[in-house]
Amino acid sequence: MMRSVRQLALSRWLCHLSRSLSVNTSLSWHGSQTRLFSTTKIGMNVMPAWVIDKYGSNDVLRLTKNASFPVINYPNEVIVKVFAAGLNPLDVSMRGGYGAATLSMKRDPLNIKQSGSEFPLILGRDVSGVIMECGLDVKHFRERDEVWAAIPPWKQGSLAEFVVLSANEVSHKPKSLSHTEAAAIPYVATTAWSALVNTGGLSKDNCAKKRILILGGSGGVGTFAIQMLKAWRAHVTVTCSQNAEWFVRGLGADYVVDYTTGPVEEPLSALEKFDLILDNVGGDTERWALNLLKPWSGAKYVTLVTPFLQNTDRLGIADGMMQTAATMATKALKHLVKGVHYRWGFFTPSGPALDEIREMVDAGQIQAVVEETFNFSQVPQAIEKVEKGHARGKTVVQFSKGGDD
Repeated sequence: MMRSVRQLALSRWLCHLSRSLSVNTSLSWHGSQTRLFSTTKIGMNVMPAWVIDKYGSNDVLRLTKNASFPVINYPNEVIVKVFAAGLNPLDVSMRGGYGAATLSMKRDPLNIKQSGSEFPLILGRDVSGVIMECGLDVKHFRERDEVWAAIPPWKQGSLAEFVVLSANEVSHKPKSLSHTEAAAIPYVATTAWSALVNTGGLSKDNCAKKRILILGGSGGVGTFAIQMLKAWRAHVTVTCSQNAEWFVRGLGADYVVDYTTGPVEEPLSALEKFDLILDNVGGDTERWALNLLKPWSGAKYVTLVTPFLQNTDRLGIADGMMQTAATMATKALKHLVKGVHYRWGFFTPSGPALDEIREMVDAGQIQAVVEETFNFSQVPQAIEKVEKGHARGKTVVQFSKGGDD
């Protein structure tokens, strides 16, 4: 009799526990300890999203209403309802499979999943929206906070109704910008910040009167870099086409060299040497650009055009990383003996960087440059526009609700 009573009590307790776990908690075992942490409370299992099921051209894009709803797996994560999503050339490259080997390793470090497990894949690296749910360890944000973020390329992107991010990748949105405007900034801003601040060593305290050259200054990263450097009182020289000259001058560029009139090496060589060069062009610029730096003064050349992902795609992870390390070491040593520093810059997601950028935006030092907006049903046309290039601003996908404050 007592045994049956204990079994009945146990079954009722298990039933109660399973119900409570299914609503808002999950169990994680670490050693002999059991920990409760928040999972998704929103009563949804699927959501609308643009996905790709294989790599290819624009025809691989597919609109679905049954994409998996993101869940909070770690206590420092947040779920963001997307109000606007920005598109970048990286989205076009990822659609075609660029970086697939490295990004797959980042998603699945132990190589447990089968090849192709990244599909269906959601593109979109910029997001502006509202926090819908916070993990238990999130202290800096609350539900309904307006936020913006640059989404790492190994995570599902913003061309969906919701996205899950780490709290340290998210920042409060500038109050002076709509969601549509805000979605034009995070990815290019954090890329420029990583190159100029993390790699180049620049800051608002040491940048005054330094001479900076931006090769390819009319693109997304270049236009943001011009504004940030001018806010920090640097002297900025830019290369771009004649058609974009008025545009970059309007953003604050002090001197502009038109590459359509001929090689820019000669007119740049006639100028005073530079403290830092940010290269968005690549190609043969390395052959002559480092000669424009001030020798033996700590001057740096930082390029955002690196062979890292191409090497790992072509050679595999191990051989690709070895080839990349050898190339980097050879080039760095070659130029170090000449008194200048050679560096590679990479995108790094950073909520703290976006916090500082937000202050500059709200102070009127940086403006959002939106070329054209598309609604959610027009994502293929939006990506096609990015693929054609030559834009002087960001292509933004505006969602039907909330995307236009």
